[in-house]
Amino acid sequence: MGALPVFRWRLAPDGYATRRQLRARGLRPGGQDVAAQLERPRRRRGPLVAYLYRVDLAKPVRPMTPARWAALAKANTARRTCPQCRRDAGYVIPPSLGTCVPCAHPDPAESLRSC
Repeated sequence: MGALPVFRWRLAPDGYATRRQLRARGLRPGGQDVAAQLERPRRRRGPLVAYLYRVDLAKPVRPMTPARWAALAKANTARRTCPQCRRDAGYVIPPSLGTCVPCAHPDPAESLRSC
């Protein structure tokens, strides 16, 4: 296996793009191997590396089907539903809390009012 061509940051030739650049053009790598890499030097650590793909071998992004839209909506609903009170929180529940904010931090003043 040969070594990949390495280019300095911002000096890649035309015809190469990163995954994000491909996505911005409505393309995807489409199973091709990494064609080259960019390296950005840093002072105290190893260089930052970005992998490049050939634009001419890239394929169009697959369109979203109704089933994929439904699966995405179901996954987002699950991320918004509190596992403790089973209500839609109206926001994505942070993994650090694990529950909605009212369940994670109950108000002690409300428990005194009920007495």
